[in-house]
Amino acid sequence: MYDSQSQRLIGSDAIQIRVLIIGIAALLLSAIGLFTNAEQFYFSYLTAFVYWFTIAIGGLFFTLLGHITGAVWSIVLRRIAEVLGLLLLPLAILFIPILFGMHELFHWSDAAVVAHDALLQKKASYLNLPFFIVRAIFYFTLWFFLTRTLYKNSVQQDHATDGTALAEKLRRISAPGTILFALTLTFASFDWIMSIDAHWFSTMFGVYIFSGSYLAVIAFLIIFLQYFRQQRILTDIVTREHFHDLGRLLFTFVIFWAYIAGAQYFLIWYANIPEETVWYLHRWEGSWKYVSLFIIAFHFVIPFIFLLFRATKHNQLLLGIMAGLILVMHWFDLYWLISPNLHRHNAHFSWLDVTTVIGIGGVFISLLIRLLARQPLVPVGDPRLRDSVKFVNQ
Repeated sequence: MYDSQSQRLIGSDAIQIRVLIIGIAALLLSAIGLFTNAEQFYFSYLTAFVYWFTIAIGGLFFTLLGHITGAVWSIVLRRIAEVLGLLLLPLAILFIPILFGMHELFHWSDAAVVAHDALLQKKASYLNLPFFIVRAIFYFTLWFFLTRTLYKNSVQQDHATDGTALAEKLRRISAPGTILFALTLTFASFDWIMSIDAHWFSTMFGVYIFSGSYLAVIAFLIIFLQYFRQQRILTDIVTREHFHDLGRLLFTFVIFWAYIAGAQYFLIWYANIPEETVWYLHRWEGSWKYVSLFIIAFHFVIPFIFLLFRATKHNQLLLGIMAGLILVMHWFDLYWLISPNLHRHNAHFSWLDVTTVIGIGGVFISLLIRLLARQPLVPVGDPRLRDSVKFVNQ
């Protein structure tokens, strides 16, 4: 029964090819923007890259967390999360264009700028191009090693007569893996986003990016699984009970994201240190003020109100709308973090913001479908799979 689900997905080759073509076409269109407005291209590309990266890295954490906690309900969802983590390898390739736009994105990469900036000179031992590249290689290598190891053992478990030993092995791998995940994601968020404005810093920034990443992957899983239901895939395996728990996680991390965002804001505002508060002042100038209010309303207030009720979590349409809204707002959140460094006084939306996110997303989703079709869509060798399928919320 479980293997037949993957066979149905293999039948969606035409969809996978169409999505890939759309993605490649959007990337080629974006390349035109590189020659007409290089600075805008690189800022739009970085925002799009980080958007899809956070969903992939969120998939890795979902897998790690499931093994560590021994959660039964999430076992039927684990294979999708495992494959999302595998996409960190193609994302490493898609990271390369960012290296060509270092001078447009990161002013600390310009020696002439650093020579006239005392603060950047003090940070130069960390913020320099060779070390930046070395760190990026280290992050992607570690992440791919973790995801590949987890996926490989999970697939081996599919063919094992008794998967109990491999389940314990996966748990032992995930324990230190979670610590390494937390450290690398924190420093990657410092490197790729926070250092765009190298005069500003926040020790909470890594947790902020993590909260958005996990919130985004939960929303993505809801949308993706609802698409599966429309295609009559996993309909008897992923049940209303699993969607209910995904809805609860969505609600929880909407609150957690808002808590971290609010805590970071209030601590910096209360301390009133100029080099910290100026970062928020830039996001309260001109039309950026309305973007900030828009994010508060649609990334927190509205999802909070709707997801507060049990009925929303049991209503596929409402749950899907909330998940879709959060995925959209996750992009706006990253845009709000990155773009004010280019458009200082007023928000400015470019067609490149659309083509880059569609381009990378097309490649991302196409590869996701292709990789999912290679193995059963659920870990059939997990000894607790049957309990997961029959899971009922108490």
